[in-house]
Amino acid sequence: MNGLREAFRDSADGLRMALGTFTVIPVRVRRVDRGVAGWAMVLAPAAGAVLGAVAAALLLAAVGAGLSAPLSAALVVGCLALLTRGLHLDGVADLADGLGSARPAGEALDVMKRSDIGPFGVVTLVTVVLVQTLALGQVAGASPPAGAVSVLLAVLTGRLAVTWACTPRVPAARPEGLGVMVAGTVPVRGAAVATVATLAVASLGTVVGPGFALGCALAVVAGLAVAGAVLWHALRRLGGVTGDVLGALSEVVTTVVLVGTAAAV
Repeated sequence: MNGLREAFRDSADGLRMALGTFTVIPVRVRRVDRGVAGWAMVLAPAAGAVLGAVAAALLLAAVGAGLSAPLSAALVVGCLALLTRGLHLDGVADLADGLGSARPAGEALDVMKRSDIGPFGVVTLVTVVLVQTLALGQVAGASPPAGAVSVLLAVLTGRLAVTWACTPRVPAARPEGLGVMVAGTVPVRGAAVATVATLAVASLGTVVGPGFALGCALAVVAGLAVAGAVLWHALRRLGGVTGDVLGALSEVVTTVVLVGTAAAV
């Protein structure tokens, strides 16, 4: 019984940590250790679901108010950046600069810690934001409900990629920072359950049609496959994960799922 209560407390603290890490929602976490961090990473998709639901509602409201689909999509992408403090987009830029530097792991990590953004980071950041906006705009232009499902699923899957990146055998690249706190804390079964839940959300695509629902599920699979490739490259070059790597994975996968649903619609 005590073990059950302790697990409940850890999961509750983990959910609060997930919300505090992945959103601007102010939360108070009573305890932060690797046990709580593990729960936070397992529940990262739940934080993504909150963000995605807000983004979906904003998209429907904007289109319903008479704004064009591309403009509505731009507002949603901008809102998501605000709701995440821009940290994930910063991770995309930092990882691009680090990997693009072609330097040894230690020096590449130093490049990623700098406050400025280099040319690789700028180009990658602009490309990610532009592709997200255009893809979401295309889906919303074809069907606003499809756009709502698309952005919800994309943001959710982006955080699911973080969950998988924190499973065992994925080390931290630095002895300090978020990476060392969360690396290896998520059991594979926890990531698997989160994946099944995400695929269940993809079934919301049936509001548009069974073909779109199938396309949503395939977009999730494609996003996770790309995440695996990016993670493999980051591990090979950097030796492990950092907060920037996790943030970059989230945004890259979000982009892939949006493009996938755009193709499906």
